[in-house]
Amino acid sequence: MTLIFVNIFQKRTKMGPNKKAAKHRLSHETEREFGGTLGAVCIPIFLPLTVLFLICVSQSPEANVFQLPPRLPTTDQLWDPLAPMLLLGWIGLHALLYMMPLGKVSEGLVLRNGTRLKYPINGFHSLCISAVLLMLLLAFGAPLGYLFELLVPLAVSAIAVSFLFSIYLYVRSFWAPSHALALGGDTGNPLYDFFIGRELNPRVGNFDLKYFCELRPGLIGWVVINLGMLMKEVELRGSPSLSMILVNCFQLLYVADALWNEEAVLTTMDIVHDGFGFMLVFGDLAWVPFTYSLQASFLVVHPQTLSLLKAAVIVALNGVGYYIFRRSNSQKNQFRRDPTHPSVSGLETIATATGKRLLVSGWWGLVRHPNYLGDLLMALAWSLPCGFSHVLPYFYVIYFTILLIHREARDDRQCRAKYGLAWDTYCRRVPYRIFPYLY
Repeated sequence: MTLIFVNIFQKRTKMGPNKKAAKHRLSHETEREFGGTLGAVCIPIFLPLTVLFLICVSQSPEANVFQLPPRLPTTDQLWDPLAPMLLLGWIGLHALLYMMPLGKVSEGLVLRNGTRLKYPINGFHSLCISAVLLMLLLAFGAPLGYLFELLVPLAVSAIAVSFLFSIYLYVRSFWAPSHALALGGDTGNPLYDFFIGRELNPRVGNFDLKYFCELRPGLIGWVVINLGMLMKEVELRGSPSLSMILVNCFQLLYVADALWNEEAVLTTMDIVHDGFGFMLVFGDLAWVPFTYSLQASFLVVHPQTLSLLKAAVIVALNGVGYYIFRRSNSQKNQFRRDPTHPSVSGLETIATATGKRLLVSGWWGLVRHPNYLGDLLMALAWSLPCGFSHVLPYFYVIYFTILLIHREARDDRQCRAKYGLAWDTYCRRVPYRIFPYLY
C-alpha cells in the first residue's frame, strides 16, 4: 500500500480527476474510525436496536437492563400511524423556522477551497417559538402525555427517516465537487463512506442539512419528549415530582444554552471535520432525543422521592458543571474567533507551524478538555434524581463518558497530525486530558 501511494504521489503532476480521487482515498485508508468497515456494518444495526431496547426497559416495571431474554418491543408496539406524521411535521416545522429571517447570519470557518459558508443563527428563536406553540397546545387540552405511549413508534419512525436520509446524502455526494468531500469520508468503501459521511456540508440551495440537524429537530425534540413525560406523570399522579422537575429543568437549560450559543457549533468537530452520513444523521434525529430523555421516561414508571437537601446538592452539582462547561467553551470560542479580544489576549499560548496558537492557560491550562469535564458533571446531575435502585438512568452518563473519552482520542490524533511538535509541547504543559490529576 505504501509503495502504491508513493508511486501515485510521484506522478501527481500528471493526475486527472479520477487519479486524484484515488490518491485521496488511499491517503485516508489507514485513518478509518469507529472500527472501520466492521463498525460501519454493526453500528447501524445495533444502535437502533439499542434505542428501542432502552425505551422498552425504561417503561417496564423492572427497568432491568440485564434481564434475559432482553426486553424488546412487540410488533404491535412498533407502529402507530400518528408517529411518522408527528415526526415529519416536527421536522417540517423546524425547517420552516430555520428559513425564517430571524437572528443574524454568521460565517463558518474557512473551507479547503478558501470560501466560508453562511449560517442563520436563529436556533434559540426556534426554541422559543416551539415553546409558545406547546403552551398553546396544552392550553387547548392537547394530550401531550400521550408521547409516553408513542415513544417506541416515534423512535422507529426516526430510525427509518435516518436510514432514508442517509441514503439520499450518500447518493447526492457523488455530484459534489472533490473539495466539498470530508477528509476521511471518501475512502471508496461504500459501507464505510455511507456510515461516516462523504460530503462535508451538503446543502440544498442555502439550506445546510448538517447544520440544521445538528441543533434543531432532535435537540429541541428531546425537550418536548421530556415535557411529555412530565405531563404523563401529572396524568398519573396529579402533579410532577421534584425529580421530574429537576430533570426537565436541567436538560432544558442545556438545550437552551446550546441554542443561545449556536454560533459556537460552527467551530466544532461535527461541523468542521466530520462528513454528514448515517453516524451524525442517526445521532441527531434518533439517538439524542430518545436516549437522552431516558431519565424522564424512567421517572414516569418509577417515581422517586427526593428531599430538599438532596435536591439542593444535585442543583449545586449541575450548577458547577454548567459553569465549567459554559466558561471554558466561551473562552475557547472567543479565542478562535478573535485572539486579540481583551478577555483572551492575556492568556499564555504556544505557537504552531500552521500559524495558529494553542491555549495553555485559563481553563485550557487546567485540562485539555475542561468543557468535557463540565459536561460529565452535568450528566451525573441529570441521573441522580432517579435514585440508585436502577442502572438504566445512569446509561447516559456511562455512555457519555465513553463518548467523550473516544472523542478526546480522535481530537488528540488530529491535533498531533496538524500541529506536530507544538502539540507535544502542549501535552507536556497540560498533561491531564479531562479529569485533573486522574486522566
